Amino acid sequence: MTLVNENIIKKQGYNLHIVKTDKYKTNTIVWRMKAPLEEETVTKRALLPYVLQSNSAKYPTSTHLRSYLDDLYGASFYVDVAKKGDFHIMSFSLEVPNEKFLKAKEPLLEKALEFMHEILQKPKANNGALDKDTVQDEKRNLKQRIQSIYDDKMRFASARLLEEMYKGDPYALQANGSLEAVDELNETELYQYYERVFAEDEMDVYVVGDVEADQVEKIADRLFQFNSRTPRSPQTAKQSASPAEPKEIVEKQEINQGKLHIGYRTHVTFGDKDYFALQLFNGIFGGFSHSKLFTNVREKESLAYYAASRLESHKGFLMVLSGIDSKNYSKAVKIIAEQLQAMKNGEVSEKELLQTKAVIRNQVLETLDTARGAIEMLYHNVVAQTAVTVDQWLEAVERMTIEEVTAVADKVEIDTVYFLSGMEGE
Repeated sequence: MTLVNENIIKKQGYNLHIVKTDKYKTNTIVWRMKAPLEEETVTKRALLPYVLQSNSAKYPTSTHLRSYLDDLYGASFYVDVAKKGDFHIMSFSLEVPNEKFLKAKEPLLEKALEFMHEILQKPKANNGALDKDTVQDEKRNLKQRIQSIYDDKMRFASARLLEEMYKGDPYALQANGSLEAVDELNETELYQYYERVFAEDEMDVYVVGDVEADQVEKIADRLFQFNSRTPRSPQTAKQSASPAEPKEIVEKQEINQGKLHIGYRTHVTFGDKDYFALQLFNGIFGGFSHSKLFTNVREKESLAYYAASRLESHKGFLMVLSGIDSKNYSKAVKIIAEQLQAMKNGEVSEKELLQTKAVIRNQVLETLDTARGAIEMLYHNVVAQTAVTVDQWLEAVERMTIEEVTAVADKVEIDTVYFLSGMEGE
């Protein structure tokens, strides 16, 4: 049985992805726009979707807009910005009930696509400028989102690690941009950037639900017309060399719990033949509750309040995150290094391998329980310019051996150690 049936139809200026399934009682539309991460545009991109979601020419206030969503049987609509590798992604997501389950037979899917068209292509604008009050409001909100990273010490430590490890590389940039750049933005400049993204970005629209492909395509053809474009590629190479000696950065703040975050280069990204072995490596190393980091650093040695690893699939970046008492810094770094060495030495049991395969499988199936999760998995192919189905993903994980996991572990190199310490002893 095919887990996800994705029908991709190439249109002028965008790709239409239709996933027909009777698994959900709603229809989900997600519009994604992808461009390289760049310092001069990152803050504009972080602001633009939130301005567009606030109102439009037809719905001039947030109240008008939200009232119309209520009329669509309580449709939910939200936007988001994210980093995937060296790309910056804007997302517009709309979920509406499937009209098949309503007594009144309203063309809800068509209305939903019309609403998306209104938001994307008919903003509230005048004389080459977006609405000034809306831009000012959303600039304030963006500043709060950026500030929230500084207030959350785990996120702050992750951000600082990336800034240090990827100095001079766009990947060091935050998805929400920078506080300094927010103030400089105005409604005219933002409108010019709005026109640019719809002329240049790689655009993909996903329609997921119990829908008829012919009907979806017909509605899309009526609503969406764009110019052809060749998507831009990031300026930087996919991988950089690790330093001969790991960089060590120690900073201090008034905090109770130290944050030890360590960055590694894996030299493997989504679409590479070693990628599925890397997924298993991450699960056994620190990704899950049965992992070596969790078992040895947290449970056996009681060195950390938490200890885990995370993988960024499109950059080949692996991060270990742990919360420790500052006095345990050297010991924690040493024991984390020992867990990686154990992986390189092939100290992986059959039980660890099978357990990790089972958890990954359950995680994938759980992700597919929501339309948004399914879209997230499918979108990996757009970012990596590959065509891996979910079934192929699971089959590849199932086939992996301890030797393949060890071989991929051997590629993993420590790059930067970042420690946010408390002020003890100051």
